[in-house]
Amino acid sequence: MKLRGLIIAIVVLAGLTGALYWSNHHKPAETSESSASTSPKVLSLKQEDISGIDLKKKGGEELVLSRDATGKWQIIAPKPLPVEQATVSPMLSTLSSLNSDRLVEEKAGNLGPYGLADPVLEAGITEKNNLTHKLLLGDDTPTGNAVYAKLEGDPRVFTIPSYSKTSLDKGVNDLRDKRLLTVDSEKISKVEVVTKKQTIEFGRNKDSWQIVKPRPARADGLQVDDLVRTLTDARMDLSASDDAKKIASAFASGAPVATAKVTDTSGTQELQVRKNKDDYYAKSSAVEGVFKVPSSLGKGLDKGLEDFRNKKLFDFGFSDPNKLEMHDGAKSYFLTRNGADWWNESGKKMDVSSVSSLLDKLRDLSADKFPDTGFTTPQITLSATSNDGKRVEKVMISKSGENYVAKRENEPSLYQLDAKAVGELVKSAEEMKPAAAAPSK
Repeated sequence: MKLRGLIIAIVVLAGLTGALYWSNHHKPAETSESSASTSPKVLSLKQEDISGIDLKKKGGEELVLSRDATGKWQIIAPKPLPVEQATVSPMLSTLSSLNSDRLVEEKAGNLGPYGLADPVLEAGITEKNNLTHKLLLGDDTPTGNAVYAKLEGDPRVFTIPSYSKTSLDKGVNDLRDKRLLTVDSEKISKVEVVTKKQTIEFGRNKDSWQIVKPRPARADGLQVDDLVRTLTDARMDLSASDDAKKIASAFASGAPVATAKVTDTSGTQELQVRKNKDDYYAKSSAVEGVFKVPSSLGKGLDKGLEDFRNKKLFDFGFSDPNKLEMHDGAKSYFLTRNGADWWNESGKKMDVSSVSSLLDKLRDLSADKFPDTGFTTPQITLSATSNDGKRVEKVMISKSGENYVAKRENEPSLYQLDAKAVGELVKSAEEMKPAAAAPSK
């Protein structure tokens, strides 16, 4: 019994010793448990009044941000750089309205146990009226979901949520504008892409794209829009482990993929893309340096002229034309639309489904290649009036061997058509019929 009591006493003594040791070495946690459960505000500012942010990381470089007269943020240090404006918003949200989890100490005499004697992060804030504040962030709490914090000049120590620290713990690469071209996508008027094989130039008139070089041609607007999006969305890959010198060397020795020139109202910017082994690199006239870029950028620029040409014969798309005219040898068809109804040249109302079949065949007429020759005497002529009479498209189709070659009026381009598609068009025209007579009452 005496031996059992002695063992119990030893166990209890060991437990008390451990608790005392933990208590002496984790004073912040103990104090936190015994402190009031209130959660006072640490900072309460107006976002629009914040004009400067100065971030100093322990063992890292200082990052200084400044807001100019137009309201845009810029990186001032370690070197001037443009900022991706949206990345500053979470920081402003945190700094303008920072709530604590709880108050740890009203008057902290020793900041060491909290990691605040040598802060992990200092966030300096400057307001428009030149008032300044400095937020100090220290160690994580024992639970790991909060951080010790205080304001310089304020004796109180708080805990704040870890996500508040995350929103402030940013570096240059987190905040800088990573776009390689800073043009306004809505104001782009010209795009030129130069590859080893060709030079393609696109011009925009309002919302319509045209191919200007190597020769004038209709452009596939969706394909050109996709190209523009590829260029304006091009971002530098700052996650690359290689240093700047290695990246510059890889670019210099890489094989040219394409050079793109994009013009908006502010001028022309140039982007060179090269490939080295399996990686792509880019150099922009708008941004200093050479950067690794996603392979999608290189592949998006490595396209041929025919990828961008409009292969459709008609532009009226899915909006029904107002008038149709078709001549096939001795056969002629004249159709006029009034609302949802179609009428022929004799004033007879036509069966809508049979006319719709013809319209679908006209919409489907697409080139499978663009020959330089082969157009002879037209066998079929087509005319479609759409957009309330503002657009009139005329197409002529001639036989060429086993296929057909088409030409749009007043345009030099030739379109080779599959014989089956032309045959289905002719058949649809022949199968049009008048609307069924209304049942007698």
